[in-house]
Amino acid sequence: MDNINNNSQLYNLEMYDYYLPEELIAQSPVEPRDSSRLMVLNKATGEIQHRIFRDIGEYIHEGDLLVFNTTKVIPARLFGKKTTGANIEILLLEKLGLGIWKCLVKPGKAVKEGTEIIFENTNMKMYGKCLSRAEEGTRVIEFSEKEDEKIFSFGNVPLPHYIKNHNVKIERYQTVYAKHEGSVAAPTAGLHFTTELLNELKNKGVKTAEVVLHVGIGTFKPVKVGDIRQHKMHEEYYIVSGETISAINEVKASGKRVIAVGTTTVRTLETIARLQKSDSYSGKTDIFIYPPFEFKIVDALITNFHLPKSSLIMLVSAFAGYDLTMRAYRIAVQERYRFFSFGDAMFIF
Repeated sequence: MDNINNNSQLYNLEMYDYYLPEELIAQSPVEPRDSSRLMVLNKATGEIQHRIFRDIGEYIHEGDLLVFNTTKVIPARLFGKKTTGANIEILLLEKLGLGIWKCLVKPGKAVKEGTEIIFENTNMKMYGKCLSRAEEGTRVIEFSEKEDEKIFSFGNVPLPHYIKNHNVKIERYQTVYAKHEGSVAAPTAGLHFTTELLNELKNKGVKTAEVVLHVGIGTFKPVKVGDIRQHKMHEEYYIVSGETISAINEVKASGKRVIAVGTTTVRTLETIARLQKSDSYSGKTDIFIYPPFEFKIVDALITNFHLPKSSLIMLVSAFAGYDLTMRAYRIAVQERYRFFSFGDAMFIF
């Protein structure tokens, strides 16, 4: 275990800051998906290797289990106008009922209870009405359209604020295996997989399993408290099927590894590891993983390079060890890796 891991310094937010030149924030995805770079971290030796993502099969063995988050990003960003003509931007966060959604609204001051918003696209109009305020400045909005698909037809890709390139198609901000609609952000570690690479791994005898965790806006919420233990995560809805539980149990019994694709998969698996044994699971989790943390299910991790002071870099530090994580990030900056959602990947084992 790293020396620093016994130190209360690890609860200090400033420990998770690092220098990142703005030009290293990836503004568009690479083509093909698996041509991104891959940094490989060996936790036992501290060795760091530089590869290409399509080489990942060299590190994943027959009988290992890759666990994917199969959530699908919805076109959650809507642009409308008040009856006065003022522009309003809405981000759909959570469906509360038929045509009723909890939303983030910009500018929030302009939308009070009773405010009406008009949305238009090429062939139709839709109205939204603010029913009430909800927690943390969100609003409950009721739309005149009740079907999700009709509401989504007014929507745009909910790209993170640091991506200034708005020409990215929603298909490119989805994993190739996405199927369950509900996320406002992509589980980005999975963006590197192509169908061909998945088939190659399966042919090699690598097993796969699925979980669902609908990624909420809390994923990008920076940690703002000086003592990270005071940070409160947003709740996110997850599902783990009986089939996935069986696959995990089999792999653990055989001595092979459970490899989580992305931090959302880690959070889902480590949530259920702390619940009473069951055949399947669903519910909401607000698990916050930071050092020191005992991982009960996940043996290896595929992830991207995350924002400074984010809950995600804290999770990676808990998994790889604080010193190795921060050294890897310094090297990634020196070697000019691409960062964040459309950036390069890391494999930690």
